[in-house]
Amino acid sequence: MRTFFPSESCKETHLKSINPQSWLQVERGKLAKFSSESASSIDSLIKVPEPPILPFFKPVDYVQVLAKIHEELESCSPQERSNLYLLQFQVFKGLGEVKLMRRSLRSAWSKASTVYEKLVFGAWLKYEKQDEELISDLLSSCGKCAKEFGAIDIASEMPVYKKLSPHGVITTNEDSCPRTVSFRIADEKIACDRQKIAGLSAPFHTMLNGCFTESFCEEIDLSENNISPLAMRIINEFSSTGLLNEVSPDLLLEILVFANKFCCESLKDACDRKLASLISCRQDALELLECALEENSPVLAASCLQVFLRELPDSLKDSQVVELLSNTTRQQRSIMIGPASFSLYCLLSEVSMNLDPRSDESVCFLRTLVDSAETSQQKMVAYHRLGCVKFLRKDLDEAEQLFEAAFNLGHTYSVIGLARLGQIRGHKRWAYEKLCSVISSSIPLGWMYQESSLYCEGEKRWDDLEKATELDPTLTYPYMYRAASLMRKQNAQAALSEINRILGFKLALECLELRFCFYLALEDYQLAICDIQAILTLCPDYRVFEGRVAALQLRTLLREHVENWTEADCWLQLYDRWSSVDDIGSLSVIYQMLESDAAKGVLYFRQSLLLLRLNCPDAAMRSLQLARQHSSSEHERLVYEGWILYDTGHCEEGLQKAEESISIKRSFEAFFLKAYALADSSLDASYSSTVISLLEDALRCPSDRLRKGQALNNLGSVYVDCGKLDAAADCYINALKIRHTRAHQGLARVHFLRNDKVAAYDEMTKLIEKAKNNASAYEKRSEYCDRDRTKADLEMVTRLDPLRVYPYRYRAAVLMDNHKDKEAIEELSRAIAFKADLHLLHLRAAFHEHIGDVMGALRDCRAALCVDPKHQEMLELHSRVNSQEP
Repeated sequence: MRTFFPSESCKETHLKSINPQSWLQVERGKLAKFSSESASSIDSLIKVPEPPILPFFKPVDYVQVLAKIHEELESCSPQERSNLYLLQFQVFKGLGEVKLMRRSLRSAWSKASTVYEKLVFGAWLKYEKQDEELISDLLSSCGKCAKEFGAIDIASEMPVYKKLSPHGVITTNEDSCPRTVSFRIADEKIACDRQKIAGLSAPFHTMLNGCFTESFCEEIDLSENNISPLAMRIINEFSSTGLLNEVSPDLLLEILVFANKFCCESLKDACDRKLASLISCRQDALELLECALEENSPVLAASCLQVFLRELPDSLKDSQVVELLSNTTRQQRSIMIGPASFSLYCLLSEVSMNLDPRSDESVCFLRTLVDSAETSQQKMVAYHRLGCVKFLRKDLDEAEQLFEAAFNLGHTYSVIGLARLGQIRGHKRWAYEKLCSVISSSIPLGWMYQESSLYCEGEKRWDDLEKATELDPTLTYPYMYRAASLMRKQNAQAALSEINRILGFKLALECLELRFCFYLALEDYQLAICDIQAILTLCPDYRVFEGRVAALQLRTLLREHVENWTEADCWLQLYDRWSSVDDIGSLSVIYQMLESDAAKGVLYFRQSLLLLRLNCPDAAMRSLQLARQHSSSEHERLVYEGWILYDTGHCEEGLQKAEESISIKRSFEAFFLKAYALADSSLDASYSSTVISLLEDALRCPSDRLRKGQALNNLGSVYVDCGKLDAAADCYINALKIRHTRAHQGLARVHFLRNDKVAAYDEMTKLIEKAKNNASAYEKRSEYCDRDRTKADLEMVTRLDPLRVYPYRYRAAVLMDNHKDKEAIEELSRAIAFKADLHLLHLRAAFHEHIGDVMGALRDCRAALCVDPKHQEMLELHSRVNSQEP
C-alpha cells in the first residue's frame, strides 16, 4: 500500500512542538545554534515517530504459507486458483516485494475461471500500471499492441439463457384456445400470437393455456402492469423473432422490469445484454447499476462495475459510485460480481485506502471485505486491515475487537495493534508482556523486538532494537531511534554514522529526512540542502515534520544560507560525486542543475541512471519520462523512448527506437542504447563483434566524460567476455583516466584472469578507498583473496548492505563443507527471514535434502517456486524431493 500510516501516539503530543520558522530564518546567519540553550528545539527537530502499524498480511513463517499455497495450487480445482494467487499477492505485499506482487496478480488474472475474476484482476493490474500509458503508446508506435488489460466483452463471456420446456404446468387443450390474444393497455390493444407469448415464460403459459379465465379470453387487460403499448409491441415482436432491435434505453428498462415480473427469462436476458451494450460512460453505469441489482441482471451489473473499475482511482472520487458500491447486500454482490466479492473489495479497499485511509469510504469497503471473507486467511486480512483504519480513526474499541479477531485466527502481527491500544489506555506493562509472550511462543522476528522496544526504557530498549536490527536489518525505526538518541547526547558523529548505515543500502525517505535534520542542527547547510534535494528528487511533493511543512519550502529557505554554484561549479561537483560513487550527492547536484538553462533532457536522463542504481525504479521511470518530455530534438527523444521501453522489459522495441534515432543522427546515446539492448537481447557470442563496433561508434561521437567512462567500461566487459584481455585493460585504464571509478572492478577482473590475484585484490582495494558506497566492491574483492580475508570482506558486505545475498550463501556453503549442517541452515534462514530470495531458498532446500530432511526441502522448494515458477534448477530439485515424500 502506498499510503504511510503514521503513529498515533506521537502526532498529537508533539503537534505544536516543531516550528520550522523558529530555527530556520530567511535572513542569513540567524539559524538556531546546536547548543544546550536550544536543546528543547533540537529534541523536537529530531523527533522519531513510532513505526506505523502496516495494514498488510504478515504471517510469522511466510515460507510455510507460500509452500502451502504452492501445494494447494498443484491439486486445487480451477475455481480456487485465483483466490490462492490473491493470497500469494497478500504475502508478497507484506514482504514489500513489488515485482512478485504484480506477478501474483497476473497469475490470478491469467488463471481466472470466471469472467468476474478476469474483470477484477484485469482492472487491478491496470490500476497497478496506471502510470504506464506512455509505454502502451510507445509500443503502439513500434507496431505492437499493448492493450493487454483492455475492456472485457462481458456479454460474450456469460452464458446465454437457454429456453427450457415448462414442466408441471397445468394446461388445457391448446387447440381450443383462441389463436390470437389482444392485450389492452389503456385505450390501445396489441394483438399477439397466444402461443408465442405463452412461450415467453411459465406464468404466461399457465395464464394463456391453463385453467384460468384468461385462457379462453381474446382480450386481456394489462393496464395495471406498468407496461406501455409501445413496449408491449416490442415484446410481441420479440416473442416471434427472439430479437430486440433498435430500442431506446428507457424502453429496455421498462421491458426488463416487466420481463422480471413475469419470469420471461429469455426476454430478460436479451434486455440485460442489450442494456449492457449501450453503456458508454460512468454516468450511464451510474444510472443503470441500481436497476441491474434490483432486477437481478448480471450482465448489466457486471458491465456497469467494469466501467467503475477501469477508471480507478478516479471513480472512487465520485460520491455516487462510492455510495453504490459500498452499500451492497450479499445478494446484490452475487448479481454484480458472482463469487469474486472478496477479490473485488480487496481491490476497492486498497484503492480507497491509498486515497485516504481514514475515510468513511475505506471503512465501508473494508466492512464489506470482512463480510465477504470465507477462509481464515481472508478473514485475517480483512480484520487486520479494518482494524488499522479504525485505529487511525481513533475508534479504539472497534479496532481492538478487529485486531483481537485477526490475532485469534493466527495473524500474529495484529498483536501490534493490541499492544498500541494497551499503551494508549495506560497498560504499558501489559503491552510489553504481550509482546514477550509472542516472542517466546513463535519464531522471533525483527518487528517483534522493534515493537517490544516501545514499551521499555533505557538499556532494555536499546537491546531490543539491536535485536530487531539483527533479525531484520531492513527495519528503519531502530536506526532512526538510535541515531536520534545519539544526536540528543550531542554525539553527532555517531548519530550520522548510525543513520548512514541504513542509507547505505536503503534509500528511505524518512531516514533522509532525519539526516537532513541532523545537518540542520549542526548548521551544515550544504549537506542539509543536499539531502532535501535528494528527497525532492524522489518525491517532489514530500512534506517533512509529520507532513506539516513542504520540503520544497525548506529548500527555498536553505538556499539563503548556501553558496550559489555556477553551471561550471555544478559540473565539477557532479564529476566529483560521480567518481566517488556518491549517488545521493550526485542526485542533489543534478536537482540543482535542473534550475539552470542547461539541456534538461540530458540531466533528467542522468537522474534516471542514478535512481536505478539506488534501486528506485518508479522514480527512475518518472525521470526518464521527464527526459523524453524535455528532449531538444527528435533523435534525442527517440533515445529516451528506447530506454523507457528497454527498462520495462521491451528490449526489441528499445532496439528499434535506437535504430530510428541513428537513422536521423549518429549520436553517442543512440549507439550506446543499441549496444546495450543488443548485448542484453542475445547470449550468442557472434553478437560481441557488433556490440564492440557499436560502442566504438558511440565513443567517436561527442559526449561528456561521465558517459564515455561508462561506455569504455562496458566495452572492456565485452572484450573480457571475448578473451581479449589486453584490449579490455586498455579500455578500463582509459576509463580510469577520466575518473570512471567503477572501472577498477573491470581491471581487477583482467588481473584475475591473468592469474594475478594480488593485483586484482589491490585494484579492488583502490575502488573501496575511492567509493562512498562500496559494499559491492568488498563483495567482488572477496573473490581475489584467501579464505580468512574472504570471510572478513563478506562480513563487511553484510554490515554495509545486508540485502546482498551472496555473503550468506558463501558462509553457509563453507559451514556445510565443514559438516556444520545446522549452522549452515541457520545462516541462510537468517537472511530468508527478511528477504524472499530464490537463491537462498534453493540452497537451503538443497541443504535440507542433503541431511535427509525431505519435508524441509519440499517446503523450501515450493516457496521458491512461488518466487519463480519457471526456474529450471528449482523445478528439478522439487521433482526429485517430491518423489521422496513419504
